[in-house]
Amino acid sequence: MLGVRVLSYIFVLLIFSSKVWATEPLPAVPPIPENNTMTPVKIELGKMLFFDPRLSSSGVISCATCHNPVFAFTDRVSRALGHNHQVGPRNTPTALNAAFLKNQFWDGRAATLEEQALGPIQASVEMNESLENVVGRLNLIPEYKEMFKEAFGGRKPVTAENIAKAIAAFERTLITVNSPFDRFLNGDKDAISPAAKRGWELFQIKGCTACHSGPNFTNSTFQRIQVPGSTDLGRYEVTKKEEDKYRFRVQSLRNIALTYPYFNNGSVWSLEEAVKIMAREMLNIEPKDKEVKDIVAFLHTLTGDMPKFEYPVLP
Repeated sequence: MLGVRVLSYIFVLLIFSSKVWATEPLPAVPPIPENNTMTPVKIELGKMLFFDPRLSSSGVISCATCHNPVFAFTDRVSRALGHNHQVGPRNTPTALNAAFLKNQFWDGRAATLEEQALGPIQASVEMNESLENVVGRLNLIPEYKEMFKEAFGGRKPVTAENIAKAIAAFERTLITVNSPFDRFLNGDKDAISPAAKRGWELFQIKGCTACHSGPNFTNSTFQRIQVPGSTDLGRYEVTKKEEDKYRFRVQSLRNIALTYPYFNNGSVWSLEEAVKIMAREMLNIEPKDKEVKDIVAFLHTLTGDMPKFEYPVLP
């Protein structure tokens, strides 16, 4: 019986080890929709809008307020702070590699980056502004009018739709390639440590890849989880379906070491603690401390090169 168990274990190890080479590195270019092709002027315009606080009613909040490049395009607070210092209901997800996601926001209420871009502008707890006011304000700035015309053409190019398209075009440049794990997948066996290699094996054997799969380490499905202190109903707020209570989109693990605090309410600041909670809540297991350390070592290898760009000077 013992021999059978040992052989079975070796067989499982071989299967999961082979997946190391089957897993693909993160692509340098994300999917690009046919109705929003990437051009240099559109990307530059989107970058300016991303950093421009005039998209908010107060004139002090921009997309970059919560998606701050110095914090890996998060804000490193438990829950986002918005208009009039209101505390939002959820933690800010990173904008890094969001272009690979099949849906946006914790509850998936937006299908695309374009749809997502307009949500925070209008949310009373975030930027608290109407699209009509934003369009009118940008139309008063000659430099913006010229850039919109160059990027989109037409007699009246400054529209809410084009604002969304420009911001989305910039966000599709926020890709973090060349992580140590990507280099490992590309054949550099010394790119990650022995502990990280053990962590990668454990990550697969324990079942983490059931949800955190693919180059972006998420399958973009919605899974039920209630972390400490959270009463958030998750996707139920979008669908009103009973089975969607406490379901949230599986988050990408890319750059996870830099995007703390964790979970929808930002209640966990330690990556080690986050791993333990996920193991307990999603896999119904209690990992050993050594296993947690190895998995965390692996997760650190998912930090890629940050996107390089010059901060815009706004007109």
